[in-house]
Parts: sequence; C-alpha cells; structure tokens
Amino acid sequence: MDLELRDRLDRRPFGADLATALWSALMRQSPGKGVIVDFHRDFCGQGLIRTSDGVMLCDIQDAGAFTGPAIAAWRQQETFVDFFARQSDFTCSGWDPAEPVFATDDAWYRNNQRLTRAVLETFLGRRRR
Repeated sequence: MDLELRDRLDRRPFGADLATALWSALMRQSPGKGVIVDFHRDFCGQGLIRTSDGVMLCDIQDAGAFTGPAIAAWRQQETFVDFFARQSDFTCSGWDPAEPVFATDDAWYRNNQRLTRAVLETFLGRRRR
C-alpha cells in the first residue's frame, strides 16, 4: 500500500515561479507565521515559517503553537528559490533518498502532512482548500 501511494506522488518540480512567489509571500508574514499544512492538536506536519532573518523548514505541533528546530533554513531568496524550484510532492514526502533535507526511513513520518504543490498553491491563494 505504501509503495502504491509513493508511486502516485507528483514528481513534477515546483518550478521557479512557484518558489519565487512562495518566498515573497513568506516575507510578507510576521516572524513565527507561514505555511502550515494542517491546524489541529499534536503533530501537524512540516511547515515553512518566517523567521527574523529568513525562512525555516520545521516540524509543526499544535496548529503552529510550537515548532521544532529548523530542519533547514534560508536567509536569501536565491538559495530558497533554487532549492524549492527543484522540489516536488515526491521529494517533500520523504521518499526520495537523494533529497536529504526531506528523506526519511520512518514510515510514520514519511508523507505525513508534508508540503505539497496543493498546500503551497493554497497558501499563495492559487487554489482553494
């Protein structure tokens, strides 16, 4: 079953347009706010949170009330856009061992409320929830 789900994940890169729009939208957020996949108690997946000097990727708990330590962080638009332009639903899911920022062998953590094209487009107002 897990492999069926893995094989259905979109592998198209997000692209520079989406990544640039994402950086711009995150820079308009106040520090501590950003892209949160789901708002509920306990584990809410991975999110992109505005920091005082850029953006961090981290685990989100309790609808954003708590964040884990940065998994990765970006201070400049260019490095953020370069990184996210090449990502896809598949790489963000944790299934791709070639993408160490997201990769995991933990079956519970893999593809559990991860960033996707749909989540990012919803955040950008390009898609309704």
